Amino acid sequence: MEKINIKEKLSFFSEYWSPRIIGEVNESYVKLAKFKGEFIWHVHENEDEMFYVLNGILTIKFREKDIQLHEGECIVIPKGIEHMPVAEEEVQVMLIESKTTLNTGNVVNERTVENLKKV
Repeated sequence: MEKINIKEKLSFFSEYWSPRIIGEVNESYVKLAKFKGEFIWHVHENEDEMFYVLNGILTIKFREKDIQLHEGECIVIPKGIEHMPVAEEEVQVMLIESKTTLNTGNVVNERTVENLKKV
């Protein structure tokens, strides 16, 4: 049990759309990630997702509307809801997700990260 310096952990990687594990809470991972550009439309059929914006502006696109998140804001996306994260500039986020959650949900492609790294 040790404290975690979020800024320090974020300095350890520069890749976009490649979450890193910083801790575990029950059956969930606490992850840090950097986003820039558009991700892909996807769904998590069995898991909810939480995005908490640490720095920057993140837009979560849904088929019926877009929600823009600023530093200090978060959103919980219920399982089964199709969405696409978009970051015009670099955004740093904290994610809380089930350990079984794939970053690309129901889509498996070159952006899928199956073996998450710890920082």
